[in-house]
Order: sequence, then structure tokens, then C-alpha cells
Amino acid sequence: MRSTQWILMAPALLLLAACAPRPFDAAAEGRKLLQRDADWARAAADGKDIDRIVSYWADDAIVMEPGQEPVEGMAAIRAYVTTSLHTPGFKIHWVSSDPVFSADGTLAYMRGRDEMTAPNAHGALTTVQMRGVSIWRRDPDGVWRCVVDISNELPTP
Repeated sequence: MRSTQWILMAPALLLLAACAPRPFDAAAEGRKLLQRDADWARAAADGKDIDRIVSYWADDAIVMEPGQEPVEGMAAIRAYVTTSLHTPGFKIHWVSSDPVFSADGTLAYMRGRDEMTAPNAHGALTTVQMRGVSIWRRDPDGVWRCVVDISNELPTP
């Protein structure tokens, strides 16, 4: 009788074990997130594929750049990126580092260094060095998407 009970219980126990959440691997997710951010930076620097560039933001994302009103939501972000990329001389590049994760592994933030070139108020191209923080959310599909993108200018020496 005991062997019959064990035979019936074994598949149920295996099923429960398979359904148990896997522990969050911050090192592996950190590598994935840094790679995703680097891919995004390359796409933005290339400046050719607006759909690809905006795909790194979540639909409910917010972008806060120095001296500008916040840009909220995918439609506004798409318009912002489109306008930026059509601005003569516009360039952007950044490098992020040191992702920090929430305990459950669904949120992360990274600090970054940005460089942006754009026309100033007089029309001359100016390159600005910035620092930023991006907050990322791992969506149910397992893909990391930026939900908050903040930057400000570095202080002048």
C-alpha cells in the first residue's frame, strides 16, 4: 500500500517542484540588462530605426531631460525621439553601469553617463555631458523595459 501511495504522490511532488519560482539570479540578470541597455544606446546613436529605439521604453514610461517638461507615455516619447532624430546635428550616446535590483527581481536601476549634441539657442551645435538614472521593469514577458529615464547636466568644472 505504501508503494502505491508513493507512486501516486511522486508525480504531484515533481509538478509542485517544477512550478516553484526559481531564485532570482542578479548577476545573470545584470548582464542581460546591461547588454539590453548597450543595444539601446547603439540603436539611439545610429539614429535610424525609431521603432527599435522606442521599443526599449515601457508604454507607461516617463523621460525627464534637463530644462524640458517630462515626456510621458509611448506616443509622446515616440514624438520626442522623432523630433530629436530629425534635428540637424543631433547625436546621443550613453553607457550605463552597476544595475541594482529589487528583492523580487522585477525592478532595477542603473546610473549612466550620457553625451548629447544638439543645437543651442543660437543654433550652434553644443555637446553636453550628462549623468542619468534609468529605472527598468521586467515585464511579464521577461523583457526589461525602461520606465523612468532621468538625466541632468554634469556641473561645469
